[in-house]
Amino acid sequence: MQFAIVLYDRFTALDAVGPYETLGRLPDSETVFVAERTGPVRNDNGNLALIADRTLDEVPNPDVLIVPGGPGQTAQMDNKALLDWIRTADGTSAWTTSVCTGSLLLAAAGLLEGRRATSHWLALDELRRLGAEPTGERVVTDGKYVTAAGVSSGIDMGLALLGRISGDVVAQAVQLGIEYDPQPPYDAGSPQKAPADVVGLLRSMSRFILGTEPTT
Repeated sequence: MQFAIVLYDRFTALDAVGPYETLGRLPDSETVFVAERTGPVRNDNGNLALIADRTLDEVPNPDVLIVPGGPGQTAQMDNKALLDWIRTADGTSAWTTSVCTGSLLLAAAGLLEGRRATSHWLALDELRRLGAEPTGERVVTDGKYVTAAGVSSGIDMGLALLGRISGDVVAQAVQLGIEYDPQPPYDAGSPQKAPADVVGLLRSMSRFILGTEPTT
């Protein structure tokens, strides 16, 4: 089974690495990082790079397509080469997935019309504008489309999909192997739980975090 994680300038690292560390541990599978050009692709802070070993054209038919999000997603919304590849890969994929604002790219490619999907909570209105039915759930499965909410939820998505592909025991073994047992020091991981001043602060920073303008 081949997992293809697509990279583009200013992606968010954990959006890609979370699924890599979960799905990529499936025995007898191959995980490839792909981009328009091979070589290093910089993350949203510019201080970390992942290596794309293959171009989009070299991986036309992955079994599982994974699209991360990040501030750089905005600049990709009219990138014909990327959107065409997403549509082509989706044509034969067993699963098409995204993390955070990667779902906006799936929607821009026309794949989420009328489907339930999620994204970073700051991007849910945009997801609706693009024709999806947004939900605040952490991981959403609609047919073969699996979308995850913000950043860290890519780990949850990877484990959930691994359970569907190989069964609960394998997924739980991977969870144990990476010791994914979150016990955060703060209960501020969603806008429903975070203090109002924290929510307001993040909204004011949204253009730097997601490449979007603040929302009300």
